[in-house]
Amino acid sequence: MKWLLIGALVVFLLLGGALLTPSPIDSQAWEAPTPPAMTGVMQPNDYLRQADLLALGQVYGPEDTTIDANGVLYTGTQDGKIVRVRPDGTVDNWLETEGRPLGMVVDGQGNLIVADAWKGLLSISPDGDTTVLTREAGGTPFRFTDDVVIAPDGRIYFTDASSRFRQPDYLLDLLEMRPHGRLLRYSPKTRKTEVLLGNLYFPNGVAVSPEGDYVLVNETWKYRILKYWISGPKAGRAEVFANNLPGFPDNLAVDDEGRYWVAFPTLRNAQVDAMHRTPWLKDLVAKLPDSLKPQPQEYGLVVAFDAGGKMLVSLHDTKGTHLQEITSVNPHEGFLYFGSLHNDRIGRLPLQVIPGLGETP
Repeated sequence: MKWLLIGALVVFLLLGGALLTPSPIDSQAWEAPTPPAMTGVMQPNDYLRQADLLALGQVYGPEDTTIDANGVLYTGTQDGKIVRVRPDGTVDNWLETEGRPLGMVVDGQGNLIVADAWKGLLSISPDGDTTVLTREAGGTPFRFTDDVVIAPDGRIYFTDASSRFRQPDYLLDLLEMRPHGRLLRYSPKTRKTEVLLGNLYFPNGVAVSPEGDYVLVNETWKYRILKYWISGPKAGRAEVFANNLPGFPDNLAVDDEGRYWVAFPTLRNAQVDAMHRTPWLKDLVAKLPDSLKPQPQEYGLVVAFDAGGKMLVSLHDTKGTHLQEITSVNPHEGFLYFGSLHNDRIGRLPLQVIPGLGETP
């Protein structure tokens, strides 16, 4: 009885403290659309379980990947390292950014362009010399530099997912449900950074069309992908490319056939969708320890779209035991490479094993 009373007192104090403590967010209501049925193209399967696992147990949180002209794969880890995986499977810790490297791509000069959540947009030479390209735009510093891609003309498109919350507090940004993110463009020639789109709900992955006439950007919290026109009669305008997605879209990439591949770290969460209707409840949940906040489902999911926004195929790991919390999918020479925010491996799957796709040239 004594321990029962002590336990009850602890719970009372914790709840009382949560009620009296100011919330770290000022949330707004949002009515989430009804989740799409997991049927047809979205019918669950276990194609992802066929993937080879690279650097197993030698990386932690390889959020994105890219491969250079020599076949060396690069990835960034949770502890701020840039790790290289050579074609023979050798893994080495190349350097540290002292931040959290997320999206990355190799430019035409062999430099690694990195969106570092803490440090901004970086350029790392083949010798390991690091240069900060940009840290702010329009007078607002980046707080969550996220994904990056290079257009055919050499300009760099990237996202600042939130101007309010840092990377460890992404759940607070989700609960607050306010548009703190931006789509940006950096010109290596002028060294200027432009804001192309503001007021976005956690803009995440970016991909430029093969012709360079538009860029796709994910709005993760709204379960959708936007298309921003770079050139042509619609230049400077944005429209919805794909809406009401089955999960939270993360990084995306385009392959040689013009298919857009989207990574989903987790499926939709019914609790989160329901809470969005009640701001005061979200404000309260935001004060709880992370362990008591809604958690991602252990699931692996990647979806391919055609240029018109039509779903072509979905790849699943329904148990999430082989590949889960997938945050990036990058096509390269007939393979798909999968990164993860917290997993200890990189997946590699031949395109030829995916029904209906075959091997890319």
